[in-house]
Amino acid sequence: MTLASPLAALGRPVLAALAALGRVAIYAGQTFGALFSKPFYTREFLSSLLHVGWLSLPVVGLTAIFTGGALALQIYAGGQRFSAEAVVPQIVAIGMVRELGPVLVGLMIAARVTSSIAAEIATMKVTEQIDALVTLSTNPLKYLTLPRVLAGTLTVPLLVAVGDIIGIMGGFLVATGQLGFNKATYIQNTLDFLEGADVVSSLVKGAVFGFIATLIGCYHGMASGRGAMGVGGATKTAVAAASVLILAANFLLTSVMFGS
Repeated sequence: MTLASPLAALGRPVLAALAALGRVAIYAGQTFGALFSKPFYTREFLSSLLHVGWLSLPVVGLTAIFTGGALALQIYAGGQRFSAEAVVPQIVAIGMVRELGPVLVGLMIAARVTSSIAAEIATMKVTEQIDALVTLSTNPLKYLTLPRVLAGTLTVPLLVAVGDIIGIMGGFLVATGQLGFNKATYIQNTLDFLEGADVVSSLVKGAVFGFIATLIGCYHGMASGRGAMGVGGATKTAVAAASVLILAANFLLTSVMFGS
């Protein structure tokens, strides 16, 4: 065993990961370029808006309201240790809007939408429907990928906004119903503490996370292997990759927006 063997074993997965990132970046560039050429498949776009946006509202709402309530309980319990229970409204608001709202919505979209897109497109590839599109002179990138990615980029910020509001409401219900906070004071403290930059950062994160979730689902669906195992592998890999990339993007965006 030479000295280079452990380095080679370490370098192979790193190079493979970088190569995969490069392929995804090229795919993203091709998708962006397809936006400026005709035709645009409006029916597919509207269907994707419904699937990504409207049908994701229940899981986003439930996730947000329970997270906001749990966050209020945790902050109150922690604040009691140094007599700072009054900060619950402010911390719940900034925690939901800056971090928990966008991240949790992004992860829910990765779990629900990315998996669905990857499985759908992978199944189309296995059953040779994508080959049929090519035979009919239809660009699969414009027909399958662009409408879904555009819908995710536009609708997830709206889902994040709804999730932020519901999460803050969850904290409000727990704080006023269980912890004894005054309703008017809680709402006023929340409004006074939040700034426009917090809301903008939340919406920007939502757009980026929506782009990542839908793009990764399309990419792994297109790159899936043949057969049932190929469909399952594409779905599993897509969800894992989208979740990791969303968390990494969240760190980068937070560093850029609030690092100073």
